[in-house]
Amino acid sequence: MTIDLAALPEDFLWGTATSAYQIEGAVAEDGRSPSIWDTFSHTPGKIDNGDDGDLACDHYHRWREDIALMRQLGTNAYRLSIAWPRVVPGGDGPVNAKGLDFYDGLIDALLEAGITPSVTLYHWDLPQVLQGRGGWTVRETTQHFASYTAVVAERLGDRVKHWTTLNEPLCSAWIGHLEGRMAPGLTDLTAAVRASYHLLLGHGLATQAVRAAVPGAQVGIVNNLSSVEAATDRPEDVAAAHRLDGHTNRWWLDPVHGRGFPADMREVYGVELPELPGDLETMAQPLDWLGLNYYFPSTVADDPTGPAPHVRTVRRLGVPRTGMDWEVGADGIERLLLRLTDDYGARKLYVTENGSAYPDVVRPDGTVDDPERTEYLEQHLAACASAVRKGVPLAGYFAWSLLDNFEWAYGYDKRFGLVHVDYKTQKRTIKGSGHRYADIIRAHGGRGRSAA
Repeated sequence: MTIDLAALPEDFLWGTATSAYQIEGAVAEDGRSPSIWDTFSHTPGKIDNGDDGDLACDHYHRWREDIALMRQLGTNAYRLSIAWPRVVPGGDGPVNAKGLDFYDGLIDALLEAGITPSVTLYHWDLPQVLQGRGGWTVRETTQHFASYTAVVAERLGDRVKHWTTLNEPLCSAWIGHLEGRMAPGLTDLTAAVRASYHLLLGHGLATQAVRAAVPGAQVGIVNNLSSVEAATDRPEDVAAAHRLDGHTNRWWLDPVHGRGFPADMREVYGVELPELPGDLETMAQPLDWLGLNYYFPSTVADDPTGPAPHVRTVRRLGVPRTGMDWEVGADGIERLLLRLTDDYGARKLYVTENGSAYPDVVRPDGTVDDPERTEYLEQHLAACASAVRKGVPLAGYFAWSLLDNFEWAYGYDKRFGLVHVDYKTQKRTIKGSGHRYADIIRAHGGRGRSAA
């Protein structure tokens, strides 16, 4: 597939993304304390095959090898997350010097390799000790998050300028507190709504903390958004699509853009928000950029007897699906990029995650060919380039993921990596999709008009 790259800016960031719990391992080394994901993954029945993140990709010991892989791919940026329980094991209070030293060395090595680090402060691994005190359902956690953020920013801010406060707060709140399929594993609407509120308040406080510590910091938030369509033109289904848009998109976008929480969704949830004067202003700190994580579009119908937001997903026939059973729809990423630009006035956008899981097979010669993932990558990059030609200020793309890794409740069966990981030996092998990504990056770096 030919991708027209001419519209992408010369300083476009070509990256890969990971998160701490999914790749680091070393969960009990050098002073790290348990996170809610350590607890959740060791709870029987929560993770497919009884998997856990204790070893994962052993990135804590193999990070030099992983940086070498990034250089082979030709990427010039890397989105990583900091493990809060590695840096501040008690959630608040004393700082763990060895935890900070690990990230300090990683950042130095990335810069030496010519790779721009983009640091995420929270990718779901809340210290378990704070969960025992209420976690994100209580206001105190937002203050602890701001304090932890200040520690990290003060240590790394002389070299790191790209900062993400939260990754996908929707997953933390809705999937972790409402659906129970992610840590901390609750199924409580009131707890979920309170967590959603405090997560966004924490975002605002963390934004202030980064800017206080890092002159010239570029701070943003990353949301997983979905393009939503009604299954039919029935008024009930059209209304259901609007509710899912509120649940998935507007609830997370509106407050950080100074619009407050959507009134229609407040009515749907029927939960009183833990509001105090000044909170909405704190949440709406000006953003330097906005991050979009996109995987699939959603088609929904009304489900009046189901839990909030009272919708059900409709499976469209004849549409390709990934190994996650997610619909493939590259046009959705273009529509969302245009919406963030036109409706929310985004000044700078990054696609901070985009990728696909398929069952990979290692050939007898040791190579891994993954044509479906390669096609997914090409289609979505072409859609991104199309969005730029229509005026979207897209400044970078981070493929999910650098490595196959611990895929949360799915364990190790679902592989998203551009690099295959043999979990028994920890051997890394660049897949066909990784080689294709490298070709695309080279074509752009050479200022070629297309990647054929």
